[in-house]
Amino acid sequence: MLARFGGDIQIVIPPPKYAILSTDAQDSPTLRDQRITAISTVGRMAWQVSSGYNQRSRGETQMGRWKQVIGPKMKARCFPNQRTEAKIDTRILNKMNGLGCAKFEAIL
Repeated sequence: MLARFGGDIQIVIPPPKYAILSTDAQDSPTLRDQRITAISTVGRMAWQVSSGYNQRSRGETQMGRWKQVIGPKMKARCFPNQRTEAKIDTRILNKMNGLGCAKFEAIL
């Protein structure tokens, strides 16, 4: 599946806060061991920025926004029409974003 998107894609899963190094971490550290070490040296937030984990979070947020505003599935059935639908939906979301957020005030 990853070959479809390019060879340089890495799956980034942050280890939990209570994660410990494996027994072979000194001799041959795994990718998980390397991430645990990096988090312990620079901190979790700095690791997220350096590893690109924030990009994943932004992507998930955008998809959640898409599903909330547009809907969870496409209406078009064939792929060329789905591409057109995605372009239209993207323009709608960008237009809504450009208009700004609603301002709320307390009325007493």
